[in-house]
Amino acid sequence: MQNLVALVRLYPFLNLQIIGKSVLGKNLYVIRLGNGPNRVFYSASFHANEWITSVVLMKFIEDYCNSYVNNSCLYGYNVRDLFSSSSIYIMPMVNPDGVDLVTGFLLVTSPAYRKAIEISNNFSNIPFPSRLEG
Repeated sequence: MQNLVALVRLYPFLNLQIIGKSVLGKNLYVIRLGNGPNRVFYSASFHANEWITSVVLMKFIEDYCNSYVNNSCLYGYNVRDLFSSSSIYIMPMVNPDGVDLVTGFLLVTSPAYRKAIEISNNFSNIPFPSRLEG
């Protein structure tokens, strides 16, 4: 969230929206690049252990914005043309609760951690991160 807010401050042409809440009550964000009629949606971190995909999408947002400001190309595409022809919606983290769990941001003594254990009991085929237990 902090990185998204920083990007919006730096690049005011970005559109940041809250589209819902996670199971543990965290905001779910989508950022829109461009304002064209062609629509594309990218998302990351559906599964907790896929947190690195969020970093990749955030880097793409930053590179796209830099290219827009500098009127340059990104991967061979003129970003100003993309901006006017397409709206790219990016949800960098679909599952912030799971990401916090596997990256150690949920304290084992927190109510959120206990809620995560409760949720995991419904999915016996998915192991709970044992390195955090205890």
